[in-house]
Amino acid sequence: MRLSESLRRLYRGITLLYEDEDLIAVNKPAGLPSVHDPMLEEEAQDLHTWLSERYGRLWVVHRLDRDTSGVIVFARNAAAHRALSVLFETRAVFKVYHAIVVGVPRWDERTIDAPLRADADRQHRTIVDVEQGKPAVTHVRVLARFRHHALVEAQPETGRTHQIRVHLALVGYPLLADPLYGDGQPLYLSALKRDYRRGEETEERPLIARTALHAFCLRFEHPMRHAMIELEAPYPKDFQAALHQLGKQ
Repeated sequence: MRLSESLRRLYRGITLLYEDEDLIAVNKPAGLPSVHDPMLEEEAQDLHTWLSERYGRLWVVHRLDRDTSGVIVFARNAAAHRALSVLFETRAVFKVYHAIVVGVPRWDERTIDAPLRADADRQHRTIVDVEQGKPAVTHVRVLARFRHHALVEAQPETGRTHQIRVHLALVGYPLLADPLYGDGQPLYLSALKRDYRRGEETEERPLIARTALHAFCLRFEHPMRHAMIELEAPYPKDFQAALHQLGKQ
């Protein structure tokens, strides 16, 4: 299958973070599904398929949203898959996400405890549902404040669908460019610089045009070697560019 240039750029953005005989971890680029999406074309590529073609059969342990970048782990054998799945199910995996939010929180740290129900409407959104929702807890800490935005760290205790996005929107700080729980508006340099100028025939490209969420770190005990592993994924270019320009304001 011939790949489009956009897909080629995505695959070039996949970086290996860790590899042994039991598991493999990579820094997933935004825009690439973690696993095959049945809603897409049969030949549409995904990270799991792409890695399996290069490293052999891989077992899915957890997933990241298509527009979320960062650390993702796959098992390389059935035993590792069972052990890793138990770690995730029993909340023995320490997860850290970084997000750019719209608005500037006055608080430094906050715990958001609100039950969530997934796939609750026609847009397949997750909603807060006290009666039918599943328990969901997210610990949030402000890392940096800008004029109209902030960089926050989110540590989810649970792993509900869209948990961080919903919880932050609930307290009034939706993720930048989030089309489901925010306004979905990309961040442009022209919105940050008063003296910004571009050529009349040049279309301005956004600094970041996808939900500004990055899976920054995973820490867990190796299921076979029983040693602690900490995996960190550097920010992708769009996330870093947005923070750089926000920091100048």
